[in-house]
Amino acid sequence: MNKRINTYQNKEIAVLIPCYNEELTIKKVIADFQQQLPDATIYVYDNNSSDNTAAIAKAEGAVVKKEKRQGKGFVMASMFQDIEADVYVLADGDDTYPADRVHNLIMPIIEEKADMAVGNRLVEYGEHSFRAFHVFGNSLVVKLVNTIFSSGLTDIMSGYRAFNREFVKKVPMVSKGFEVETQMTLQALHYGFIIAEVPIPYGKRPEGSHSKLRTFSDGARVLLNIFDIFKAYRPLFFFSVIGAIFFFAGLLIGSIPITEFLSTGKILRFPSAILASGIMVISFISFSIGIILDSINHRLKEIIRIISSNSKLL
Repeated sequence: MNKRINTYQNKEIAVLIPCYNEELTIKKVIADFQQQLPDATIYVYDNNSSDNTAAIAKAEGAVVKKEKRQGKGFVMASMFQDIEADVYVLADGDDTYPADRVHNLIMPIIEEKADMAVGNRLVEYGEHSFRAFHVFGNSLVVKLVNTIFSSGLTDIMSGYRAFNREFVKKVPMVSKGFEVETQMTLQALHYGFIIAEVPIPYGKRPEGSHSKLRTFSDGARVLLNIFDIFKAYRPLFFFSVIGAIFFFAGLLIGSIPITEFLSTGKILRFPSAILASGIMVISFISFSIGIILDSINHRLKEIIRIISSNSKLL
């Protein structure tokens, strides 16, 4: 432990704990992180809790702030904007993430091997830690993200993470709710930040503590968020897929009047011909939109890199 503390002594570490009605667990969570990182500052952002979460956290020595806008995404946006540190650790207040693994989590950041370290929960977890549908949903989303970004990630929804300052100050937070973890991963992939996955055990919630996740609505929001970011950050791929669908639909419908013309020399099904022509036009427009937006994205990335390089020189 002493060796680890000495390793971090020149780094300012902030532990970020977003909370909503976690009075049963927040005391233990704060105490565990205080034991593991005695020099770190622990921040608890209370998201309109109706219980004693904020009072307990303050009594335990955490810096407590209130976020009026409901949703974990809003909490994360405020945390990233307000808090200054060298290393940031994000954990939930429900005592499902082991504080004693925080050293494994922040080491890739300390050693400058990664910009974001993610606690991979899918290697070791309890029997009742996940609902079956959540495991399926996580697997589906991971496969989709890995396909879109040609990555090899395992767990993109984990709430146990560590970041360096550059990531926290440069990645925009636009999600409102629990899909924020997925968005952070997608933003990191898009902007070329390095992600490290660190295996951690994931426990079940203590008796009497209830998950805030809503299986279907939150899952739908995550998928919609991926769809939106897919459209924004992979526009050529996104609009090419749409264009290809319209192209083959137009080809299929157009084959009827074309075959008819080749057989009889006449076009008798004008509605099919007109419809096929319209669909083909939409297809080519979709391809064109993808090319234009991809070019804009490429230029924006270049601008961001130039700004980043200049800021490091100042």
